[in-house]
Amino acid sequence: MTDTNLPAPHAANLPIEKYVLAVTGLVGFVVLWYASVKWLPIDAFNRLPDPLAVIVEWTSPDPDYGISIFTADYYTHIFYSTYRALSAFVLAVVLGVPLGIFMGWKKSVHNYAYSLLGLLRPVPPLAWVPIAILLFPGVELAVIFVTFLVAFFATTMNTLVGVKAIPEDYFRAAACFGASDRDILRDIVIPGAMPSIFTGLQIAMGAAWFSLAAGEMIAAQYGLGFIIWEAYNLIQYPTIVIGMATLGLVGYVSSMLVRWVGKRLMVWHEQKLGMAG
Repeated sequence: MTDTNLPAPHAANLPIEKYVLAVTGLVGFVVLWYASVKWLPIDAFNRLPDPLAVIVEWTSPDPDYGISIFTADYYTHIFYSTYRALSAFVLAVVLGVPLGIFMGWKKSVHNYAYSLLGLLRPVPPLAWVPIAILLFPGVELAVIFVTFLVAFFATTMNTLVGVKAIPEDYFRAAACFGASDRDILRDIVIPGAMPSIFTGLQIAMGAAWFSLAAGEMIAAQYGLGFIIWEAYNLIQYPTIVIGMATLGLVGYVSSMLVRWVGKRLMVWHEQKLGMAG
C-alpha cells in the first residue's frame, strides 16, 4: 500500500531551486548591465559605470570617490537612513494600525476620516518636502515626517481592508452572545485583520525607504539618498550605484524582518490554514 502522506519527490529540492533561480536572475541582470554599458552603441548606456567598476569602488580600501565598505562615512550614511526609516515606520504602526482598525470597524470613523485620507494619499512625497520644512524645525524631523506619511497611508489602508474582509456573521454571532466592544476588538477584529496588517507593514517598510530617499535628496546632509544626489552632482557615477544598491539591500532586510515577525505572530493563522487543508 502506498503511503499518501509522504512528501512529493521534488519537495526537498524546492528551496534549492528557489535559490538557484534567484542567483540566476541576479547574475543575468549583472550580465545584461555589463553588456549594455560595454557593447551597446547608445550614449546613454555608455555614460553608466559597469558592474566591475562599481564593485572595485565599493570594496576598495582607498576608494576614488570616498565611499566604500571600508570607510566610516559609508556606515554613517546607513545609520542615518536606517534611523529615519525605522522612526517613520514605528510612528506609522502606532498611528496607522489603530486608525485602520477603527475605520474598518466603526462606520462613523470611516465616514469621518476616509475622504481626507483619500484626498491626501495620492500626493507624492516630494510635494510634502516644502511643507515639512516649514512645519518642523531642522531637517531631521522634516525628512522623518515625509517618510512617515507614505508608510502611514500604506499601513492604514491595508489594515482597513483587513477589517472589512472579516465576515459580518462573526460580528452578528458575537452580538448574539452578548460580547462587549472590547471582546469583539480582541477576539474578532484584531485577529481577523492581522494578515492584512502585516502585509501592509511590509508594504509600508518598502514605501518608507522609497520616500526616505526622495526626502534625503532634497533636505538632508547625511543618508543614502544624500549620497546618491551628491554623487550625481559631483559626477561620481559608481557612488550613485553604490548608494542605490545599499538602499535596496537595507530595505530588503528591513522588509524581511517585518515578514519574519509577522510569521511568528500569526502562528494561529498558519494553524488554521493547515487544519483547513
